[in-house]
Amino acid sequence: MTAPASALRPPTTDELDPEERMSRAEIERLQLERLRWTVQHAYRNVPLYTRKFDEAGVHPDDIRTLDDVHRLPFTTKDDLRETYPFGMFAVPMADVARIHASSGTTGRPTVVGYTRGDLDRWGTLVARSLRASGIRRGMKVHNAYGYGLFTGGLGAHAGIEALGATVIPMSGGQTARQVQLIRDFEPDAILCTPSYLLTIADAMAAQGIDPRSTSLQVAVLGAEPWTNEMRHELEQRLGIDALDIFGLSEVMGPGVGNECLETKDGPHLWEDHFLPEVIDGDTLQALPDGERGELVFTSLTKEAFPVIRYRTRDITRLLPGTARPGMRRMEKVTGRNDDMIILRGVNLFPTQIEELVLGIEQLTPHFILELTKEGRMDALTVRIERHPDLSVETCEAAAQVLVQRIKVFIGSSVARVYDLR
Repeated sequence: MTAPASALRPPTTDELDPEERMSRAEIERLQLERLRWTVQHAYRNVPLYTRKFDEAGVHPDDIRTLDDVHRLPFTTKDDLRETYPFGMFAVPMADVARIHASSGTTGRPTVVGYTRGDLDRWGTLVARSLRASGIRRGMKVHNAYGYGLFTGGLGAHAGIEALGATVIPMSGGQTARQVQLIRDFEPDAILCTPSYLLTIADAMAAQGIDPRSTSLQVAVLGAEPWTNEMRHELEQRLGIDALDIFGLSEVMGPGVGNECLETKDGPHLWEDHFLPEVIDGDTLQALPDGERGELVFTSLTKEAFPVIRYRTRDITRLLPGTARPGMRRMEKVTGRNDDMIILRGVNLFPTQIEELVLGIEQLTPHFILELTKEGRMDALTVRIERHPDLSVETCEAAAQVLVQRIKVFIGSSVARVYDLR
């Protein structure tokens, strides 16, 4: 098999959604209209927002300009934990068509819900993102994001179908089978985490397969931070275009923004559905475009799970739009201002490990988390102090229990547990 000449091209103006063709002024008028609806909807239907707005002395009728969003209180992960599982839902459960969840800071997941309309809009935005990446109707798309409560797999799946492309729902893992199906089914595009695509390329090379010889033309990659240096390596090794898709479950899932094939200069945010801000993480004051700080989102069209000024903890900056001039774009995320670890696409907090360690009496509470690379993949080692009154065998058995519980309750694998002797 030899790589075909690339058929990728940016969408023409006629192929864009009407909102993608809007001017900045038109986008802002639409944002204000939708912001006022969202604030009313959240205030009337989510008790937490009713209380927070009242405590802040602000009413939905006070929102008259986009700048008035700065008067509204922030939403944090603590709020989501307080209202677990369904207290943030703004519609009756009978109107909730799907529930997703991601890991939380104390073993409780962050739970999000979607109406049928939310799912349709989500699919439309992922389709827009894939089209911006050069994927077209009739192409075959290998989806290697994990299916299940994680928003990545099913969110990407719906977008592929909404675009009119053919989805290959492989999900994650089983790397040898990933390689086989890429060779046998000849997909045009692949969706997965960037580190996992490098793992797939390594597996191809180990089998004597030139990674550049496959049918793949484009990879749409997300769920973990990655650099332009990694983009260059992926593009060189596989002979593809590699683009960044951005999202988070609390705001929607994948498809909140996406890079455009013609520029590859950071994800354009789909501002007809989301209002982004950047704030100073210490003072909580809004920062002007171009200054680096913490990314904050307000949803504008979500029915089941509206979010007001959600603090993502991601560090980035907002920049003018290029390929979509009416939509601002964001610089690649450069870090976080909390202690969350992203391990192979799974959000993990040290407090989650602590909770599990404290539940095993044969282990001491003194541990260090060490994040390293094993080949192309992140690996987490828990270095934990051995209990002085117990045998090595007993402590090793307890360590294996910890490994199993991390897999079950957090959804990710620990490479090993070491004694700190």
